[in-house]
Amino acid sequence: MSTDANDTDGDASTDDSGGHCSTPDSDGEVAEEIAIISFERKLDTAEEIKEGIGDRYDSIDIIEYHGDVFEEHWGEYDCFVGLMASGIAMRKTAPLLDDKWDDPAICVVDEELTWAIPITGGHHGANQVADDLASMGAVPAMTTASEAADKQGVEKRAKALDAHVVNGDSTVATNLAVLDEELGPIERLDGPKAVLVGDDVTVLKRNLDDGVVLGTGSVSDADKEQFHAAWERALDEAGTDWDHVEFVATGTRKEEEPGLLEAAEAKGLGVISFEKEDLESYEGPTPSRSKELIGWPGIAEASAIAAGAEHELLLEKISHDDAVTVAIGR
Repeated sequence: MSTDANDTDGDASTDDSGGHCSTPDSDGEVAEEIAIISFERKLDTAEEIKEGIGDRYDSIDIIEYHGDVFEEHWGEYDCFVGLMASGIAMRKTAPLLDDKWDDPAICVVDEELTWAIPITGGHHGANQVADDLASMGAVPAMTTASEAADKQGVEKRAKALDAHVVNGDSTVATNLAVLDEELGPIERLDGPKAVLVGDDVTVLKRNLDDGVVLGTGSVSDADKEQFHAAWERALDEAGTDWDHVEFVATGTRKEEEPGLLEAAEAKGLGVISFEKEDLESYEGPTPSRSKELIGWPGIAEASAIAAGAEHELLLEKISHDDAVTVAIGR
């Protein structure tokens, strides 16, 4: 099984990752609760930011700056957006920093929305906030090694797969392996089992107990809109919704399809892909022409069953526009 997603080391000063974190982000998840810290004269810009990216987070509060504002609200938010000079945010938060897995992320942005600069917690919210601010015209100035090398570290892979990092200290070694292109695919282990790992093995755990996966196959020229329409219809027929989707699953022969990758990225979903041999163990009930034509089991159903935590098929495959097939597994 291989996975498609993107990131590496830590703090903007040392090492961390992008996303929406939780209070506070201690496990590689994304930031959900954000506070914009702004001087009084910049409150209009703060409101503009809230309006522009507010629908991407559970909550965004605007707090007027005073000397002890960070200390007063430390631990209440996953990420602080400092509408101020980076030097101010650095001086006021440096004495509060303790551990990269527990500290809130910090991203600063100027009043003209020219630069968005992750200061700490790059891989735990600050990079994602900077990316979101890019939609408003800001240039995200990221200094984490994975972003600089355009690679996807384990924290961001966890986010894409709707999982979280269990043993944070391990990511130093595994993200170095990402940089050296030595990490390889994320391996899956179904329980109940006990597993013994070394310090350089990062363990990811699913976030949802009742999540579903979108097993997906397609013709080679299927576009983003066709994938979205097919997924929407499948979720509706299965009686579930986007909040329960963990990721998209497919076969390795489809893992580079541009339309599939664009559609998944637009929904904030990761894509995992299975080898033919893996899918053969999870063949679905619906006959598929691909088996007789190319020797592959039906990708939609087999990948949905293989990727689901319970290896169960919630919805047999449906077809959209004769271009995309979707099955839902759990």
